[in-house]
Amino acid sequence: MAEHEETLVEKVAEEIQGDASSSSSDSDDDKPFHADALKSKVYRLFGREKPIHHVLGAGKPADVFLWRDKKISAGVLGGATALWILFEMLEYHLITLLCHTLILSLAILFLWSNASTFINKSPPNIPEVVLPEKCVLEVASALRIEVNRALDVVRDIASGNDLKKFLGVIVGLWALSLVGNCCNFLTLFYIVFVLLHTVPVFYEIYEDQVDSFSEKAIIEIKKQYAAFDEKVLSKIPKGPLKEKKKD
Repeated sequence: MAEHEETLVEKVAEEIQGDASSSSSDSDDDKPFHADALKSKVYRLFGREKPIHHVLGAGKPADVFLWRDKKISAGVLGGATALWILFEMLEYHLITLLCHTLILSLAILFLWSNASTFINKSPPNIPEVVLPEKCVLEVASALRIEVNRALDVVRDIASGNDLKKFLGVIVGLWALSLVGNCCNFLTLFYIVFVLLHTVPVFYEIYEDQVDSFSEKAIIEIKKQYAAFDEKVLSKIPKGPLKEKKKD
């Protein structure tokens, strides 16, 4: 009888230990899930869910913008800076540069091809460059899609369907006009090029701090816009297209 009671107690103890171990394992399995859920709740700029490298395309341009290879990134940025100095500071013209470069290249290749028989060296191997039809069609198709998308956005804004988007575009164009008064197109292009090589890499380094600050800023902007919408925008009569959609 005593032995039967001991075995019964041992079985109960084993079952209790099994339940405890299973519950602990379940809690351990739940930890990554809770960690992922908590990580997904962290605010990211523009609502993105992927790293900045994937947002930029996860290819060679993204590697250049994020300085994965410092020599290549520095060379690209240095070349762009040299071109900007050449055209903007020294007032060298693009057509003149292209013509002089072609004259020099053609002269070197022509002299090399004719002098190769006298100096006992092989003539230059000039590759045949042909644009593939498929590549040109793909670029044209992609460009057509983007142009049509831009035209749809312009039409939607001009139709008065989205006042918020209309105000955003107006403010953006006005800011761009102010920048255009301060610098020409080449300088503006160079500024954008430099920003592409500096802002993403700094954002990747200080990602958490920037996201935290931008979250607070966006919350404040939404509060101010809600107040402006209540006091001003809500009192503006709606467009005819918007009223038809409601009907």
